[in-house]
Amino acid sequence: MPSTAVLSHDIYPHIRVVLGMVIGLGVTRLLSGLARLVQHPGQHRMDAVHLGWVGSTLLALVHFWWWQFGLYQIEAWTFGTYLFVIGYAIALFLLAALLFPDSMAGYEGYGDYFQERRAWFFGVLASTYLLDVIDTLLKGDAHFARFAREYLIRTPILVALCMVAARTARRRFQVAFVALVLIYQLSWIFRLFNTLQQA
Repeated sequence: MPSTAVLSHDIYPHIRVVLGMVIGLGVTRLLSGLARLVQHPGQHRMDAVHLGWVGSTLLALVHFWWWQFGLYQIEAWTFGTYLFVIGYAIALFLLAALLFPDSMAGYEGYGDYFQERRAWFFGVLASTYLLDVIDTLLKGDAHFARFAREYLIRTPILVALCMVAARTARRRFQVAFVALVLIYQLSWIFRLFNTLQQA
């Protein structure tokens, strides 16, 4: 069967439902994990770096869901575009799943677990930064041009930092990196929303 494009107003509501399910699973995973930390604070030792990435990932999931309203700008959908957007959502879900595993057997606490799995986490995180650029391109040239300069600066820097973070367990670097990402995320959201309110 040949690939056909579908008009945005016909398929976008359907895609939003699927995206909502995947993102909802990620948010649920993080909130359930945080609830377990509150319910059983002594069961597994908490860690500031791990909690920082939990906060960052939760923020990314919520922001992704809001930001995907921009997908209505895609005039014609193909199955490839659909797979890409769902794949992006799945990558964000995987970040949540990596932060709160099904079992903590064999680990002293979340800090120990996170350091053992950091290569996976930062590999997926780096992919989300690259996927974000493609996602913005899909929304049209005018949309991409609005953010291109910052994307072209921040993306290589963040991907490079992810590569370093995947290879080093140095505490000072790990703390600085998660703090930098959280500050940048909040700055980006506040600047973006102010821009939208003025438009």
